Amino acid sequence: MGIEPWGRIGTGIIELIVNALLIIPSTVFLGAFPGIGLMAGAIASHLLVIGVVSKGDGGQLFILAITVFICCLINLTIHKKQEITLLNKIRKSV
Repeated sequence: MGIEPWGRIGTGIIELIVNALLIIPSTVFLGAFPGIGLMAGAIASHLLVIGVVSKGDGGQLFILAITVFICCLINLTIHKKQEITLLNKIRKSV
């Protein structure tokens, strides 16, 4: 895709931050939201550039990206109270 190596390193750092946010119970919502964006980018790059099967993996990376995307959507749904609480705090501070 023409972003090596910095694109891979930058994406990895963002994924690490998202994972840390998903592990901490009080920040699951903040991690799931960018997780959806990252996985949407991964899915789009597989469909538009790389191909579903990448380097003979049988489509495993593509399926994992879809799985993480769905899990992040589920986390957003489950932790909707965190979103409401966060928005109320922001509204009070403004």
